[in-house]
Amino acid sequence: MPYVKIQIAKTGVTAEQKAELIRGATDLLHRVLDKPPSSTYVVIEEIDTDNWGVGGESLTVRRARTSST
Repeated sequence: MPYVKIQIAKTGVTAEQKAELIRGATDLLHRVLDKPPSSTYVVIEEIDTDNWGVGGESLTVRRARTSST
């Protein structure tokens, strides 16, 4: 029973995009490892950009800085 956890920054990802990620991860495990889709679990966790840091600062700060230049 494969379990896939996908963590992404909360930035307006659509339901359609999430569905595509779920289908894609399920298909990949089926093709590569012959895991049955019926027992493959995919969980998408959206992390607030205030809670995701890169290079010593949050994504919120980094994005605000790059969008203002």
